[in-house]
Amino acid sequence: MIAGARRRAVRDGDRQIDTAHLLHSLLESDPEARAAFGDGPRIARLLGYLVQRSIGYGLRWQSGVEDSGAVPVVTEAAGFSPLAAASMEYACARAVRHGGPARGTDLLAAIVVDPQARAVEVLERAGIDAHEVLARLESRSGRPQECVGGGETAP
Repeated sequence: MIAGARRRAVRDGDRQIDTAHLLHSLLESDPEARAAFGDGPRIARLLGYLVQRSIGYGLRWQSGVEDSGAVPVVTEAAGFSPLAAASMEYACARAVRHGGPARGTDLLAAIVVDPQARAVEVLERAGIDAHEVLARLESRSGRPQECVGGGETAP
């Protein structure tokens, strides 16, 4: 999944893997993560928007670094935006909390909790509420999610 996000970032001319690249790769490779979005038309609309981003919409993002300011800048994760690196760490921590290996749904939960994430902007532009996606993930896991910046998400 990470290799797919890395290829997409390189192909898009982006300097770093951001949360939108991770989202795109998750949708293409993880049926469980895809299921969190509900029916087929929503997935089709979201994938269509992600493809549009990769062929030009993302150009406005190439000069900047994805960073919400809610998490400290992570320098060890070369090739990832600070928010994408924090999301990867959060996904691993979430998996540890529920006693299993990290799954795509852990990463999806991590990338939709920060409203400044590019993945959340992509979801909004595709008409998908990130809070709704997170609620679906919570209902499947039975555990409330914590925000990347700390605290729990609002119900």
